[in-house]
Amino acid sequence: MAGGLSSCKRTSDSTQTPLAVPDQTRFQKIELVSNLNEPMELQVLPDGNVLFIERHGTVKLYDSKESKVRVLAKLPVFHDLEDGLLGLALDPDFASNHFIYLFYSPAGEKPMQRVSRFVLKPDLLDLKSEKILLEIRTQRTECCHSAGSLAFGPDGNLYIAVGDNTNPHNPGYYNSIDEREGRAYWDAQRTAGNTNDLRGKVLRIKPEPDGTYSIPEGNLFSKNTPKTRPEIYAMGLRNPYRITVDPKTGWLYWGDVGQNTIDDPARGPISYDEWHQAKKPGFFGWPYFAGDNKPYADFDFATEKIGPFFDPKKPVNNSPNNTGLQELPPAVGALIWYSYDESKDFKNLGTGGKSPIAGPFYHSELYKQQPAWVKDKRRFPDYYDGKWFIAEWMRDWINVVTLDENGKLVDIERFMPSVKFDHPIDLEFGPDGALYVLEYGTAWFAQNQNARLVRIDYIEGYRPPVARLQASKTAGAVPLEVTFSAAESFDYDKNDKLAYEWQLVGQDRELRQGPEASYQFDKPGSYIVRLKVTDSHGLSTTQEMRIEAGNERPEVAINIMGNKSFYWQQQPVAYQVDVKDKEDGSLATGKIAPEEVLVTVDLADMGTDLTLLAQEQEKSASLYLHPGQQFISQSDCLSCHQEKSKSVGPSWLQVAERYKDNEEAVDALTQKIIKGGSGNWGQAAMSAHPQLKEEEVSEMVKYILDIGKEQQADNRLPVKGTFQPDEKAEGLYIFRAIYKDKGFGKTSPQVGQASHVLRNAKVWAIYCDENTGAVRYNNAYIRFPTEKSYITFRDIDMTGIGNLNLAFATTFPCRLSFRLDKFDGPEIGALDLQPTEAPKGNITDVITDWKEQAVRIKALSGKHTIYIVATDFPEGHDGNSYLSLNWVHFLP
Repeated sequence: MAGGLSSCKRTSDSTQTPLAVPDQTRFQKIELVSNLNEPMELQVLPDGNVLFIERHGTVKLYDSKESKVRVLAKLPVFHDLEDGLLGLALDPDFASNHFIYLFYSPAGEKPMQRVSRFVLKPDLLDLKSEKILLEIRTQRTECCHSAGSLAFGPDGNLYIAVGDNTNPHNPGYYNSIDEREGRAYWDAQRTAGNTNDLRGKVLRIKPEPDGTYSIPEGNLFSKNTPKTRPEIYAMGLRNPYRITVDPKTGWLYWGDVGQNTIDDPARGPISYDEWHQAKKPGFFGWPYFAGDNKPYADFDFATEKIGPFFDPKKPVNNSPNNTGLQELPPAVGALIWYSYDESKDFKNLGTGGKSPIAGPFYHSELYKQQPAWVKDKRRFPDYYDGKWFIAEWMRDWINVVTLDENGKLVDIERFMPSVKFDHPIDLEFGPDGALYVLEYGTAWFAQNQNARLVRIDYIEGYRPPVARLQASKTAGAVPLEVTFSAAESFDYDKNDKLAYEWQLVGQDRELRQGPEASYQFDKPGSYIVRLKVTDSHGLSTTQEMRIEAGNERPEVAINIMGNKSFYWQQQPVAYQVDVKDKEDGSLATGKIAPEEVLVTVDLADMGTDLTLLAQEQEKSASLYLHPGQQFISQSDCLSCHQEKSKSVGPSWLQVAERYKDNEEAVDALTQKIIKGGSGNWGQAAMSAHPQLKEEEVSEMVKYILDIGKEQQADNRLPVKGTFQPDEKAEGLYIFRAIYKDKGFGKTSPQVGQASHVLRNAKVWAIYCDENTGAVRYNNAYIRFPTEKSYITFRDIDMTGIGNLNLAFATTFPCRLSFRLDKFDGPEIGALDLQPTEAPKGNITDVITDWKEQAVRIKALSGKHTIYIVATDFPEGHDGNSYLSLNWVHFLP
């Protein structure tokens, strides 16, 4: 397999037993600050405070002692396109000189990127102390790719990531090599492939004490080499968004954001995003190669003629926009590469959008001595010694990469797989050995509530408890009485006793202590209730919940006429939806219009987990789900689009308005989402999504086009009527009704919902609710091996049911008894069974011939649990004979 993956684990001594994977429950993610405005990079200071930057020019400091954030400076920057305040690094001698380095786009008419040194004082960043090390000319006419990451190597050299500053939106989204006159900004050969340009590179310089820089030995081109820049260390990069240097080996690593193409063998490879490793200077392929040096074909954009494939051993840049050497160094392939779908070469990379982030290496020896300001040891365990932490911005995960002593890939494993990271954009280990992470948040180019700085600790001894907060109501009219419970809170250390504290945040009001608390909200408003759970060792965690007071949640009900458990094929189901809202009125009185209520019906598999389905529906109720909206919530769409406001791409409302009269919009937009494209909404590119199913994307598009008008989903029903089941339907029909009210005063709208499930009256035995003694055989039917073994069907509406029809097979005479509500409850019917024809062979053979037999049962009404009990087995019954049940048909 490409990439050389195996299950081996690296140890510091090959003769030692490999270290066990740490218990992931011992890692604790702690939110330090949230609601950030496009955080970019961070550095943890020697005193434990955290310095970080935001793209619009703000330099901030998280004060770890006071647990609050201070603004140290607001740098004037150009922040259109992808520019702004992008990179941050501490001087290796920061403890004594207090120097920091920033990569930013200075405001003004001159298009450039700048790397400058500043002095960081205790309460501010001294902007007057600026020493400009390096200026990189750019163009600000066309988007994209600014990169900007900074990192120091162990030799004191500063590495600078610079994007290719090239518009990627060429026809087909292949490699950017448009050589037509007037299209230089679409040609990455003038930057990434140009030995005489600083863009599309990682530069390496040596900062000098006077604020200048020198060129270290060993860069890609020697000083005074014609048509080259001596600062270049790695070239042929597209958008090296995050870089890191292994402090032990001095090797350079980065994540490079790739194109948005799909596979076309005539033009070149599918779009790859990549993680790279540079043990030495080199050319790393863009815009001629991708992944493991898969070549693109030369392409004449003027004639649309496809030329020969580029040669990775002898790449040549003959673009008219090239001011450097024509003959380039041999190309170096990526260490890890991946596209939209599941990688066949590397594990644990996931699917979806792509944006690789290179995080830090962890070396245990650097953290053996914990700083004085660390009260409880946080450092990561020795298992991670020498491992590399990477992240995926679009896919919201952190992984750990193991490399051998030669830098070859050994393993990729998930880190904290049960924890969600909201677009991790930078990772650094602090002096305490804890991992600090900046999360960018959901929407591009926006301030996000879930944009935050977090710290991840490893708890070696006693672990803090896990706070879990529940409320009897989260919204309602005032006075609103709410009971809060911490009953689901727990501690991984089983013998710990927990103490509970409740607080109304911002009100300076302590609620009662204990696992439960209650409070009456008398004034309309939005309130935060905080639960603090402390264990017997003094360790604690908190959880918060928002309560919306002043608007009662709507009451929604679905009333099914007739039997409420079953549908019969070709028999219509009569239903009616009722909605009552304290503020809005009701559906019955006409104050709530029928079109304001979304009623849908979907056919699900018989084996669907209804408990899990109910939980998912409750979570999604606030989304006011259209059938396609759930697919959107599970995809990466919200990273680039919002319903009402423009982000990277247009808002849903803008799309709906543009295509409202276009009858071909659903098909066209479905294909655009799957294949990618651009040109309709400016420079922003729509990434391809070939991993998505066409039918799911179609539902997404229908939802988007329906925003702002009455939804017309295929599965939408009127609020009252009849529904005709499909004559071949065998699963569950799930009726759902949702109403989003209009809010009240300044309070937020609330969503009420209800669902009702009807199952096919022909119920397969393996979908019983309980089997005692009886076993599910071959995942196809139920087998009763012993006397009085049984199965149950719970909450069955027996109204109108007078007969049961069974499909069975047995090798001996016996009896099936149907009992009500208990194993030994009243018998409502029974079948005496005679042997059927046995299959040839032995008992393990699959049964194909089933005998059907009907039984009349006692008339009942209402919901009951039905027990089907096997009895009257002959004496001497053994394991070579059987009684099997295939299905039960409930009939009038």
